[in-house]
Amino acid sequence: MHDSRMTESVVLARRVGLAWLGTLLVGIVSTVLWGQGIDINLSADVEAVAAAMQDAEVRLRALAYVALFIFALDLLISVGLYFLLKAAGPLLAAWSLAARITAGLLSVLGAVFLMNSAEIASRPAYTVLADGADRLLLSGLQATSNYTSFHLSIPLSSAALAGFFWLFLKSGRIPKLIAGWGLFASVFAGSTIVLRDFIPALGHNVITLAFILSNLVALFSTSIYLATKGVRTT
Repeated sequence: MHDSRMTESVVLARRVGLAWLGTLLVGIVSTVLWGQGIDINLSADVEAVAAAMQDAEVRLRALAYVALFIFALDLLISVGLYFLLKAAGPLLAAWSLAARITAGLLSVLGAVFLMNSAEIASRPAYTVLADGADRLLLSGLQATSNYTSFHLSIPLSSAALAGFFWLFLKSGRIPKLIAGWGLFASVFAGSTIVLRDFIPALGHNVITLAFILSNLVALFSTSIYLATKGVRTT
């Protein structure tokens, strides 16, 4: 019975790792293929993004559906991490699961705003209801709302991942180097996102690039380890 449970944990971990790796790859590829010029999270120029949205109906719809797909995979990942780590800390595992799902729902709001932008760009009715300047304003509001939902989801998602990585570090179910780096990267990203709203110097491109790269290293190393090795059973 004990051996069976250990085998189930390894299989579950590999599935979580594959799903996690899938979200990373799909997210990066979709951003490269469709996000250029219309992803407010890649540009601080709201006016330029809003203008680009006017001629990007198909790409906006594609990004919205990709966001839903990633949310569905994130649900699988979060529930899987909960079952893998609840023995190491039931309360923290449950909180991390709830926080991760809530952050995912905030991200889904971003998909709603992307679809709103696609509708504004494609529906002839908007050419009657509003002139060019008004449509630009409407698109700008959607872009800003998309940014806000994403901006709020990151600290909460980072806190949830910090909880999971702490449990990995505590339980030793993955190498401590990977778990420790994941904990550091999650805290670094979440705290920087919040603090730079109050300390503008923390919004420097070098700092932003640093926490993005540190998180990519953490997420890819964790997902690849889980997908190939599963988790340690002792």
